[in-house]
Amino acid sequence: MDTLLNDSNPITVLQVLPSLESGGVERGTLEVGAELVARGHRSLVVSGGGRLVDRLVAEGSEHICCAIGRKSPLTARWILPMRQLMRRENVDIVHARSRVPAWVAWLAWKSLPADERPHFLTTAHGLYSVNRFSAVMTYGERVIAISQTERDYLVQNYPDLDEDHIRVVFRGVDPDEFPRGYEPSPTWLAAWHSQYPQLEGRRIVTLPGRLTRLKGHPQFLRLINGLRRHDSRIHGLIVGGVDPQRKKYAASLQRLIRDLNLESHITLTGHRADIREIYAVSDVVVSLSANPPEAFGRTALEALTLGIPVVGYAHAGIGEILTALFPQGAVPTGRVDLVAKRVLGLLKHRATVPPNDLFTKRRMLEGTMAVYAEVTGQPLPAVTPDDHRRVA
Repeated sequence: MDTLLNDSNPITVLQVLPSLESGGVERGTLEVGAELVARGHRSLVVSGGGRLVDRLVAEGSEHICCAIGRKSPLTARWILPMRQLMRRENVDIVHARSRVPAWVAWLAWKSLPADERPHFLTTAHGLYSVNRFSAVMTYGERVIAISQTERDYLVQNYPDLDEDHIRVVFRGVDPDEFPRGYEPSPTWLAAWHSQYPQLEGRRIVTLPGRLTRLKGHPQFLRLINGLRRHDSRIHGLIVGGVDPQRKKYAASLQRLIRDLNLESHITLTGHRADIREIYAVSDVVVSLSANPPEAFGRTALEALTLGIPVVGYAHAGIGEILTALFPQGAVPTGRVDLVAKRVLGLLKHRATVPPNDLFTKRRMLEGTMAVYAEVTGQPLPAVTPDDHRRVA
C-alpha cells in the first residue's frame, strides 16, 4: 500500500508483540505508538494485554487484546482474525517485534492479495536461537536491529537476509524521564525506607531485570556474597518481577539465597514502576547477562543516563553502551571477580558518568520514523515542540 505520510493522509501502523507487562520491547512499543499519534497518525497494537495497556491507550494508541504470543499450535487460530484486522483497518505498516506474533502477522499478511498487503517490518530485539522459527524476524521488508551487535548477529547467522534491508536503530531513553543527578522526593524516600528498613545506611548494589536466567541472578548472589567480606554495609537489590513461566527459577534463587546465608543481605523487590528512584538510591548498578548476552541493555542505559555507575560484561549490547558512555565499567565476560573489584573501586571512589547524548529516545524515534517513511516513500511530518513535550 503506497501512502503519503502527511497530515491530510495519515497512515495506520500495527505493532504486534506477546504482551504489555513490562520490559524494553513493551516500552519501545508504547513510545513508537505515542510518537505516531503526536505526528497525526494512527497507532494500533495487538498483544495479550498487561499492566501497560492503560498507559498505551491514554497516550492515544488503540489496543486489540489477542493472545498471539503463546508458543502453541492453537495460536494459529489468530491468523484469520489478523488478516481481517489488516484489511478492515486499512493498515499501512505491520511492525512485528517478537517471533510468535511475527509468524501470526506474516502468515496473515502473506494470505492477502499482493496488492492489498501492508508493508511488513520487523525489529530484532534479541540474539535469538538460530533456526527456522527465529528466521521470521528476518522476513521484513526492512529489519530494524537494535544495536550493531544485533545487526552483526543477523548477518552472520542468516545469509539469506539482504544486508541492505537492515537498519540499525539503537534503543534509547529519555533524559527528561531519567534526568542526570535526579534525587527522589522525601515522600518517596520515607515510603521506601518504611517498606525496606534493612536498606537504610547500606551501600546498594542493584541488578535490575525480570527473574529470567538471561540476567545472571545466581552470579549476582555470589557477587554480593563475596563483596560482603570486604564491606559489611553492602546490600544486594534485585528489581524485577517473576515470569509466570519461570517460577521454578525464582524458587531456585530463594534456595541459593538461603544456602549462602544472604537473607539479611539481599532484597528482591518484585516488579516496580519506580525504577528511576531505585537507580537513584543505588550506589552501583550491575549487568551480568552472559549466555546469551543482551542485544542492547536498556536498564544499564537508564542508570547511566541518571549518572549512576554501571559495571557489566564488555560484550554484545552492554559492551557497546559501556564502551561509548562508561568504559571503566566494562569487564571481560564471565569475570565475576573483576566485577567485584570494579564495584569495590567505585564504592570507594565514585566515578563521574558522562552525559548520555548518544542513546536517546528521540534518536530512536526519529530512526524508527525514518524507516516507516522509507518503506512508504514519503517523510512523516516533523514533531512540533509541544508534541516533543507530550511524547517525551
